[in-house]
Amino acid sequence: MRIIKEEKIKEIVSKLCIQANTILRKDILFALKTALKKEKNKMAKKILEAIIKNAEVAKKKKLAICQDTGIPCVFVELGKDVKIIGDLKQAINEGVELGYKKGFLRNSIVKNPLLRGEPFFKPAVIHIDIVKGEKLRLTVLPKGFGCENKTQLKMFNPTASIKEIKEFIIGVVKNAGPDACPPYTVGVGIGGTADYACFLAKKALLKKINTQYSILNTGISKLEYDLLSEINKLNIGPMGLGGKVSCLAVNIETYPTHIAGLPVAVNISCHALRSATGAL
Repeated sequence: MRIIKEEKIKEIVSKLCIQANTILRKDILFALKTALKKEKNKMAKKILEAIIKNAEVAKKKKLAICQDTGIPCVFVELGKDVKIIGDLKQAINEGVELGYKKGFLRNSIVKNPLLRGEPFFKPAVIHIDIVKGEKLRLTVLPKGFGCENKTQLKMFNPTASIKEIKEFIIGVVKNAGPDACPPYTVGVGIGGTADYACFLAKKALLKKINTQYSILNTGISKLEYDLLSEINKLNIGPMGLGGKVSCLAVNIETYPTHIAGLPVAVNISCHALRSATGAL
């Protein structure tokens, strides 16, 4: 049995909040640099250069990559052989508040979604998964709402074709257009229930993105590749001003579902897909 104290959780969450908001993920930065090499549109190239430079400055000066530091989504993998001394959720929320204050990150959370009011630093949106082992693994995903607002869910009939599903996903990105700060990473959740498909779509954004799809792959990899190709034909381009690269990657997560349904959710991330992971 592994014992982890509340204070340790608070400390690591605080660090992860700052890291996620100031240091762009390596796979995202690599994908942006790869996109720059592929891009032919002069304006698009300038925008990609500015996005990459912004990430470099943010890391060097420990500044937020984007002024919208999002709502912190915290994914927890809790080993079944771990005993928490204290309140896990409270520790996470206090860690978020501490990290956002230390990192001079924007407080963007209104506690009453209808009455709104003064913004706060917490609570985070927390997802907990019980896993094997004696480790506690935490991932912080700050989700800005320019892109979160473009989330869509569709409950397909179980007889729906792959073509229909593709058309829906591509249509979500097309409707987002320039509004969610492309080039995008598109998370897709297929299966489960309505709420679980939305969870899967966001979880898909945590996957390391693949810039070297193989057209010989079948199944999900092939679907990801096909969707990426079709989305990049939309000519949305970086920041919506046209170009070859509208999307960096499409990541799909699936789960078994009911015989009578086929939920499909799409969760888009802006070019600044931010997350950081740590373990205790």
